[in-house]
Amino acid sequence: MIVPTGTADILLRTEGRAGFITLNRPRALNALTHPMVLAVDAALTAWEHDPAVHTVVIEGAGERGLCAGGDIRAIHDDARAGGTASEAFWRDEYRLNARIARYPKPYVALMDGIVMGGGVGVSAHGSVRVVTERSRVAMPETGIGFVPDIGGTHLLGRAPGELGTHLALTGSPVGAADAILTGLADHYVPAAELPALVEDLTRLPARDAVARHAAAAPPGVLAEQREWIDTCYRAEIVETVVERLFDTGAPAAKEAATTLLTRSPSALKATLATLRRSRSLATLEEVLDLEFRVSCAALTTPDLVEGIRAQVVDKDRNPRWTPATLPEVTDEAVARHFTAPAGGDLGLAAARRAAEDQGPRTGA
Repeated sequence: MIVPTGTADILLRTEGRAGFITLNRPRALNALTHPMVLAVDAALTAWEHDPAVHTVVIEGAGERGLCAGGDIRAIHDDARAGGTASEAFWRDEYRLNARIARYPKPYVALMDGIVMGGGVGVSAHGSVRVVTERSRVAMPETGIGFVPDIGGTHLLGRAPGELGTHLALTGSPVGAADAILTGLADHYVPAAELPALVEDLTRLPARDAVARHAAAAPPGVLAEQREWIDTCYRAEIVETVVERLFDTGAPAAKEAATTLLTRSPSALKATLATLRRSRSLATLEEVLDLEFRVSCAALTTPDLVEGIRAQVVDKDRNPRWTPATLPEVTDEAVARHFTAPAGGDLGLAAARRAAEDQGPRTGA
């Protein structure tokens, strides 16, 4: 059945033992809006307490992908106007990301096609994450003057070696095998098998359903590149990373260095600093609190507006970054990303600790 949600951009249905969330903005590659985030959260609330729903499945409408991220045109307009809509959106989006990670029922993400930014947030924190040969998974924020968020630095910071650092800084997309290798996904299912998988999810436990269709993913590329990636990205400053990439002699490393020189210098330095900090944090909630500070700080910098203008609004693919080079980005400028925003911190970690201290409540 179709359940009203208050937004046509989210379709909900229950079938058999499963509840299905369909992101329904195919012309916008299912980019997330604030009402969509609230609708997904409301569905999770309803189904968490519905004994008939044993599994939750999230999928994308259309054939291009699950979700290309947040609605960055709206963020662009809000940042230009000095508004607060983006901060309000992130507060609810990051809370949703944390909720997905701790959802008490199997949460199956069908990560077919393009899965980027906020799309990773509503999928890669789930308990059962399925990719196909069409999957292209990425955190491409440095290309728009932004920093990986939605818990992205938590996920990438825990990838083997420095693979996550490479993906966070370059924003490069990965296919199925590399998504599994880096911890962004769990299972490979051929795209042709997805309809049968969906049918099985309506009548079988989630892991049993996936096991019926899972296969070995086509080979990726990151495992073979691990040696130079770990060597180069172990550096503590981005300039050294770039120098090492150019010096290795590996064509793929040179390509990565060339890519980095097209990204926002400020975003690159803030991303590396955020990744290093997130690795020392124990929980996703702590990382989301950190990322919220960084995201709000990005709203006050010129590069976010300029990056979205160049990539999405005017599409000239020629951003003019400020500052224009890595050496011009000072330590003080990076440090400003970690100060509390004017609207206050997110407070997810504190809320979780308070809930744990309170313990389970019993009815009268």
